[in-house]
Amino acid sequence: MSGGDGTRRVRAGRRTVEVHRPDKVLFPGGGDAKEYTKGDLVDYHRAVAPFMLPHLRGRPLMLGRHPNGIDGPAFMQKNTPDHYPEWIPRVEVAKEGGTVRHTVCADTATLLYLADQASITLHRWLSRSDRIDHPDRLVFDLDPSGDDFEAVREAARLLGELLDELGLPSAPMTTGSRGLHVIVPLNGRHDFDEVRAFARDVADTLAGARPDRLTTAARKKERGGRLYLDIQRNAYAQTAVAPYTVRPRPGAPVATPVTWDQLDDPELHARRWTIADAVEQARTNPWSGLLNRGRALGPARRRLNALRA
Repeated sequence: MSGGDGTRRVRAGRRTVEVHRPDKVLFPGGGDAKEYTKGDLVDYHRAVAPFMLPHLRGRPLMLGRHPNGIDGPAFMQKNTPDHYPEWIPRVEVAKEGGTVRHTVCADTATLLYLADQASITLHRWLSRSDRIDHPDRLVFDLDPSGDDFEAVREAARLLGELLDELGLPSAPMTTGSRGLHVIVPLNGRHDFDEVRAFARDVADTLAGARPDRLTTAARKKERGGRLYLDIQRNAYAQTAVAPYTVRPRPGAPVATPVTWDQLDDPELHARRWTIADAVEQARTNPWSGLLNRGRALGPARRRLNALRA
C-alpha cells in the first residue's frame, strides 16, 4: 500500500509500518552487482523474518546504519533514539560509566521499521537481556588475510573436527563479507570470561597444529598472510553479525547459515547469497535442531586440557 507522499505502508502482524522513500537506492548497481532499493531491503526482511527473528529475540542489537546507501556515511547505533515507536522493545544494559538502551527486535514490524531506518546490518549480542552476563552462543570468526575462500574452508573443517572431538555441536555461517563464522550453542551456564578463555584455548590449539596457515595474532602485521582465528566477539558488550542480516557491500550479500556438507560445494563463498536468494537457503533449515543443543563447557574443557597436555 502506497501513499501519495511517496510513503509505502507495509502490514506486519497487527501493525502497519511506514516505509519512507522506498525507491531510494541503498545498494548501487555496477559490474556484476545488482541495484537494490530500500523497498527491496524491506521486502527481504519481511520474507526472511520467520527465519531471522529466532536469532534476534531478546538480544540487544547494534545497528549498522547507512542513511544514504552503502556509498554514503555510515554509523553504528547502540542507543535507541527517543523517536523510535514505543512498541519497539528496549533493554538497558550497563557500560563503563553508565548504561546503554539497546534496541531489541521481537517481531516482523520491528525488523521492517529498522529497514526503513536504513539499518542494513544487525549486530547482536551473544547473550540475552534476561541473562546478559551469560552467553548462549560462542562464535569463532575465520578471517582470511585476502579473499581466499579455500583457506577459510580448510580452517572451518579443521575447527569443526576439533569441536566434534570436544563433544560440541557447531555450524558454519557465511559472513557476507570474506570469511565464515562457526557457531557453538551454549546452555548459558558460563559467563563471558569463561567462554572467551575456552574459545581462546581452542583457537590456540588449532593454530598450534597449523602454524603456517592459522594464527591468533590480533595485529594484522603479525599474521603474515595466515588466516586469523578471531575469538574477540566472545566478550560482554561485543556483538556478531546476526544470521540472515545483510552486509553493506555491492549486491547486498547476506550472512547465511549453511550445513557442514555445503562447505564442500565448490560454488560456496562468503558472499554466495544475497537478498535475492537467501530466503531460499533459509527455507532449507540448515541449522536444523542445532540451537536446541546448547552445552555446558565443562566436559569439553576437560577434553581440551587432555589434548593440550
